[in-house]
This record gives sequence, C-alpha cells and structure tokens, in this order.
Amino acid sequence: MENAITAAGLEALRAELAELEGHGRQEIAKQIKTAREWGDLKENAEYHAAKEAQAHLETRILKLRDRIKNADVVEVAGGDVVGFGSTVEVEDEQTGKRTSYRIVSSNEADIAKGLLSAESPVAAALDGKRVGEVGVVSTPRGERRLKLLEVS
Repeated sequence: MENAITAAGLEALRAELAELEGHGRQEIAKQIKTAREWGDLKENAEYHAAKEAQAHLETRILKLRDRIKNADVVEVAGGDVVGFGSTVEVEDEQTGKRTSYRIVSSNEADIAKGLLSAESPVAAALDGKRVGEVGVVSTPRGERRLKLLEVS
C-alpha cells in the first residue's frame, strides 16, 4: 500500500502541485530578483536564502510529481466493514471519549484533521470490524479498547 491513495488525496496533491508551480515559483522569483538588486551576490544573505528556498520548492515539486505519477487510487471501502477509506466513529471503552477517523494512506494521514494512516495500530485494530465490535490497541499504558459505533 506504499502508493495507495484516495481519490480525494490525489486531488489534494494535484492542487498543491498547481499552487507550487504557479504562485510558489512566482514568489521565489520575486524574492531572488529583489535580493539581486541589493548588490554583490557573494555576500548577499537574502539572495542565498532565496536560492535555498527555491531549491526546497523545486524538490517538493519533484516529489509531488513522482507521488502523483505513481499513485494507486484505491476505491473507498463501502458497506458496514472497516477498510481503507472508511470513516469510523469509535468510543474508548475506558474513557467514554468518542473519536471519528477516516482511514487513508500514510501519505495523506493528518491526525489533527481526523485522517488516520491505514498502517497505524488503531487502523489495524479496526480493520475488518463491524459496528458493535471492539478493536484492541496495545499502548505503553496498556490495552486500549475501541468500540466501533459507526462505519461509512
């Protein structure tokens, strides 16, 4: 599942690439132009910083192009069984805390946005489960039992 991605994740990569190739490159070009106007390039810290930023931007663009080219769009799992692309709501049996996750590729994962890597221990514990079943995750503080409340 190294290159697995959801359709929404692929679109997000394409949007980021378009932004960097357009606006991102324009901004770097402006910074370089302004820094060049300040004189001797050998001792011009602003120029060197702008060139370094340009190198990072171009590296990011190359990585995005590669990820898009090699992306394997995986259909979102449907039905009542947890799988790649599922959105789940779980309840921690010990604390009663409810959390929602969408199971995505490791490249798309962003826990702050509720996007959980399919390779994570939590996703692995929930994979193949149905509503009402419990996924058990081993943590340094002991087992964490997550009851599956909803799958979509």
